[in-house]
Amino acid sequence: MSKNPFQHVDLRVTDLEAAMPFYSKLLPAVGFISAGGNKFKVWAADGESPARPWFGFIEDPEHRPNANRVAFWAKSRDEVDRLAAIAREAGARNMSGPRACPEYGETYYATFFDDPCGNPLEICFTLG
Repeated sequence: MSKNPFQHVDLRVTDLEAAMPFYSKLLPAVGFISAGGNKFKVWAADGESPARPWFGFIEDPEHRPNANRVAFWAKSRDEVDRLAAIAREAGARNMSGPRACPEYGETYYATFFDDPCGNPLEICFTLG
């Protein structure tokens, strides 16, 4: 079995109750399905372990967002537009784009935004 080199993201949020409605709309749209959890919320993608990537959340009221950014892959520019609308509707903050980003590559197209706890996120598409 070929393993996906990405295993998981362990993201801290200041308020789990505020973050979960946002992520419950965004993560299924980008390919993650809810796998549950109580104190530690987990959203996993399709596949079987150990190649199944997942996204986990832990509440940490002391967490301070920084310049690190998690980017989600989209299969086309239209998909970036569709996912940006979902993120906006879910309550994304500080949205920029969708727009062409020639500073990252000739075909790079993305939208940038923050989750309700201030963590920077991105949805992007590129041909190369």
